[in-house]
Amino acid sequence: MKKSEATRLTILQKAFKLIYVKGFQTTSIDEIIATTRVTKGAFYYHFKTKDEMGLAIITDLMKPNFRKTFINTLHNNPDPLKSIYDIMHHLLMENDFLKVEYGCPTSNFVQQMAPWHNAFTQALHELSKEWELALAESIERGKNAGLIKKEVSAKEVSVFVISGYWGVRNLGKLENSKEVYLTYLKGLKSYFKSLQ
Repeated sequence: MKKSEATRLTILQKAFKLIYVKGFQTTSIDEIIATTRVTKGAFYYHFKTKDEMGLAIITDLMKPNFRKTFINTLHNNPDPLKSIYDIMHHLLMENDFLKVEYGCPTSNFVQQMAPWHNAFTQALHELSKEWELALAESIERGKNAGLIKKEVSAKEVSVFVISGYWGVRNLGKLENSKEVYLTYLKGLKSYFKSLQ
């Protein structure tokens, strides 16, 4: 990796961590520059505006991580319901980066930026649709393998899982406790049993 590419990646990674804790709108370029320890010139060499950097966080960091965490795991597992449950359990109970008090980075971006910024809305919508499609394909594979009832709507399950995950992340943030995660996971397990 070239030095300029490494600098750009460092800016994105450190800015992402800062924004996850503080929020996009309340994080200033000066704070990002101080955290990344690059010059203003270096920052503006890579990004014309904070919004451009925010979009790069979505496309260059969040999307690849999303694919690795959600999509690739679903493709490589023959039992979709177990795979989906295991992903949710890992993200909610075991992931060291995702903190209960800060919620879900993707959901935070949606709440903070989507209503006011078309490019953010489009990038986040693509991310969400990619996840929804991967879940639906996984459910369809489970139906074809006889692991899930044939009459189950893959789209309904996908939307339910995504909205449940984002919702419980917000509840966890409000309560600053993982207890609500355990309630969600118990309900998710029961729901999945009803699909078999």
